[in-house]
Amino acid sequence: MEKINRVIASIKPLDERAMEEARKRQDSLTKPKGSFGQLESLSIQVAGIKGDPRPKITHKVIFTLAGDHGVTEEGVSAYPSGVTSQMVYNFFRGGAGINVLARHVGVRVVVADLGVASFIERHPALRDKKIAMGTRNMAKGPAMSREEAIRSIEAGIELIEEELTKGIDILGTGDMGIGNTTPSSAIAAAFTCCDVATVTGRGTGIDDEGWRRKVTVIKKALEINRPDPKDPIDVLSKVGGFEIGGIAGMILAGAKHRIPVVIDGFISGAAALIATSLSSLVKPYLIASHQAAEPGHRILLEYLGLKPLFDLDLRLGEGTGAALGIFLVEASLKILNEMATFAEARVSEKI
Repeated sequence: MEKINRVIASIKPLDERAMEEARKRQDSLTKPKGSFGQLESLSIQVAGIKGDPRPKITHKVIFTLAGDHGVTEEGVSAYPSGVTSQMVYNFFRGGAGINVLARHVGVRVVVADLGVASFIERHPALRDKKIAMGTRNMAKGPAMSREEAIRSIEAGIELIEEELTKGIDILGTGDMGIGNTTPSSAIAAAFTCCDVATVTGRGTGIDDEGWRRKVTVIKKALEINRPDPKDPIDVLSKVGGFEIGGIAGMILAGAKHRIPVVIDGFISGAAALIATSLSSLVKPYLIASHQAAEPGHRILLEYLGLKPLFDLDLRLGEGTGAALGIFLVEASLKILNEMATFAEARVSEKI
């Protein structure tokens, strides 16, 4: 925990002076005050994160973390667990959804193996942070040891620190792991105390019978493991996933280095529950890209007090929603930096 504690101790509140200056500029631009809505508050938030009233974004990075889940043996997913490794190779070839949107937005994609249940060949785009060959079946006991949970968070921190030399002005979180909506639902239920059925969706597209089985499995996992919501490491180790822990670590490291963190969907939201429970100071550094189709995502975003930028019924993961979110963040900063003020444009202000 030493590395995690050092990162947490380094996280500081947002820069209020930079936010106030950005707010004043937004109010002086050639538009009715507040007419750009959430784009205005978004640019002000980023100013506070970066400590710069006129922040700019050049280096955009999405981290897609992959890991397998032992609970898939309970039949909670519509796809076999082998798809996780197959999709990792698809990322390498540039053929996945995240690759397409990353090219569109101008984002660099970093793929990391946190716990894929098979050997992944070396590749320039791969960061090897494998904790184990997938988690254990949480319906039969803890998904991982406490030490493995800590290591997964540390791996996420390391990913950010290692990529900083290449430049990171904004980061997006992404995931790949067949079955990972199951641990995410368990984490959401553990922290929010909501009924399991309320926070559990259909993931990759399971039918009614599959959904009922998934709910039963999650309830069983929570009953057997009894994760303690006052101890986020305990929750992660009992019912989490390696990629979820890794994303939590990236959130912590992003906040430490004053980098806006654009979180993707349900899995990233579950990781945000872990991260904010470790340190409430990270919450202002989070930008919720979208409202995912999973019902538990809406509940955990409300619990975190985060307002998503858009709702397109996305449920793919990979960081696809984060890519579009980064596009909107960049747009908000261009409005702040490139629009003329009333004085500059010699336009009359409101009477």
